[in-house]
Amino acid sequence: MNEARIMDILRAPVVSEKTALAAENANQYVFRVATDASKQEIKKAVEKMFDVTVEQVRVLNVKGKTKRFGARLGKRSDWRKAYIRLAEGQEIEMLGGE
Repeated sequence: MNEARIMDILRAPVVSEKTALAAENANQYVFRVATDASKQEIKKAVEKMFDVTVEQVRVLNVKGKTKRFGARLGKRSDWRKAYIRLAEGQEIEMLGGE
């Protein structure tokens, strides 16, 4: 897998209260990933970018919400979320974390 594909797979970390609790309790981190990325590609990308050992990858597709813009209906785009569980003793340093 080349560097361009790795950079394309991981889009952004998902930061919320739920993901902060998952990081504390279950050593899981949540990322927004490319919609065509497989679990194996996501695992390799995380291991290569953060130099950690990935134990498990769970992926889910998030459907975009339908929103109104005045009299018109619009739709946000669908996206994919990956829950990454790291091996015991491993961690990813997130910016803005304490």
